[in-house]
Amino acid sequence: MAKPVGGREIREPTSSTGESGEETPKYAPRPKIGDTRPAPVAGGASGTAGTRVGKPSTGSGKSSSLDTLDSQSAKAARRSSRGVSPNSRGSSNGREMDEFGVLGPAATNGAGIAGTDVGRPPARIGSDGNGRLETGTDSVTATARKPRSEPQGDNGSVATKRRSRKRVSRGAKGRALGRYTMCVHSSKDATQIAVLEGRTLVEHYVSKVADDFTQIDGNIYLGRVQNVLPGMEAAFIDIATPKNAVLYRGDVRYDREDVEPGAGGKGDSRSPTPRIEEMLKPGQLVMCQVTKNPIGSKGARLTQEVSLPGRFVVMVPDAGVFGISRRIEGNERKRLRKVIEDAKPDGVGIIARTAAQGASAEEIAADINRLVRTWADISARAAGLHAPALLYREPDLAIRLVREELNSDYRLIIIDDPYLYQEVSSYVEAVNPDLADRVELYDPAQDVIPLFERYHVQQQLHKSIDRKVWLPSGGSIIIERTEALTVIDVNTSKNVGTSNLEETVYMNNLEAAEEIARQLRLRDIGGIIVIDFIDMEIRGNRDKVAAAFRSALARDKTRTQVFDISELGLVEMTRKRISEGLVESLSEVCPTCSGSGMVLDPSLF
Repeated sequence: MAKPVGGREIREPTSSTGESGEETPKYAPRPKIGDTRPAPVAGGASGTAGTRVGKPSTGSGKSSSLDTLDSQSAKAARRSSRGVSPNSRGSSNGREMDEFGVLGPAATNGAGIAGTDVGRPPARIGSDGNGRLETGTDSVTATARKPRSEPQGDNGSVATKRRSRKRVSRGAKGRALGRYTMCVHSSKDATQIAVLEGRTLVEHYVSKVADDFTQIDGNIYLGRVQNVLPGMEAAFIDIATPKNAVLYRGDVRYDREDVEPGAGGKGDSRSPTPRIEEMLKPGQLVMCQVTKNPIGSKGARLTQEVSLPGRFVVMVPDAGVFGISRRIEGNERKRLRKVIEDAKPDGVGIIARTAAQGASAEEIAADINRLVRTWADISARAAGLHAPALLYREPDLAIRLVREELNSDYRLIIIDDPYLYQEVSSYVEAVNPDLADRVELYDPAQDVIPLFERYHVQQQLHKSIDRKVWLPSGGSIIIERTEALTVIDVNTSKNVGTSNLEETVYMNNLEAAEEIARQLRLRDIGGIIVIDFIDMEIRGNRDKVAAAFRSALARDKTRTQVFDISELGLVEMTRKRISEGLVESLSEVCPTCSGSGMVLDPSLF
């Protein structure tokens, strides 16, 4: 029976008979976390009732009896903790018991009670704020545990902000670090690079041995003008590739003193810039750089605005440009501007890349000096070679990706070729020593499973070339590529929803928006893209789907332009075409149907 003492209900201790025949209280259950009632009094297996803690016990008992009662008290504590009513909490002059969690058996001698007399409830129980329990006349130390998920506030109350159980490293803007993994697989025929976000494949690159004529983006050539087409405002340049490259008028650098005036040329108010036939003549030698690889029947695209990319900066020779990446903000922009102004030589332009954020002045100056030496070598080669000739070749695909993308967001770069590993490791050690430990060698001799199979890249590559892509809820998207554009159709397929049609369509379109953005990035689809989302009646749902789609595209480095969803549920967008795409790099045109996917019946023709 409970007796009210000081505004609290104190339970009468239960009793049992020991070996001496005397009736002694059992161990009472421990208080549950959050229970503000005082701890019930309890006695040992043997001893004298009323013995205080700290005084030697005069009773005699066996240790086995203590072990038995300890086991029984633990079971009783679990049964009691499940049956405690939250309405039985009282008030306390000190802090509440749940500040300390579960109290351990403090300062008991096997027969007495923790901090009070057997059979007599304590006059006051509370806390002095230092982990000590205050009773009527004694103060004893108790073993206390604070809840890990509920840190205490200044006033003794439970703080509202919970600490996350999983510790995640965060960047300056709260972005999680180490989210990407780069797997580099090298063979005698090609080098493949897969970028995974978690376990999901998001990017894939292929560099073949015979790509000296197809993967030439960034190379610098000494070319010869073959012919000039005024109607196309372009000139075709021979750069020693199977197809002549094209140089448009907007990419031509010229000196007005060298321009021969003509119709609509210098002095003609109708045209502020000279025509291309006035700037270029057949047989003229030009130094140019490839800005786009040849795709299909089209040749490479050139520019005379030559630039040399480094780890932290991009150098533009013979130009006065100066710029800083838009992703760098605040005081860091001011610091980089001062650092570059001090290190920049005269007559060259410098653009600070995003990787320059946080880089020291010495690192940026060393990067600029290296680019200046590279440009001096290119100029010397151009003076001693006959056109057409290659003046500068971009590094291997792996080195280029490391130079362009490696930052603290990458947790690992794993390479299965020792020679390529040594090359990449040396480059990272030279330009960014802090990340050198993230480059590792995958030894096939020690692990019989190939690298791409170990990270499930091969399986995801097979799915990435299918027309149909399934969504988590059972919906699907169909991707059809044509010569002019790419069409993507969204279907509910197996997704039947739970509430109503509008909600089902809306949730299906949200999943499709996220997956379409990933597929565009993975398959490297460029040009005009038309997406047919399922019709949504509510305008707000269409806006939310469009916003989710733009947010998913923000992780794509390639420039995109997206228009709002029309009344028919169509989204028109463009994505810059950089390469031929994943499907073309992994396949060849069928010699039987020539890529049409159909074989005509010979008996009907």
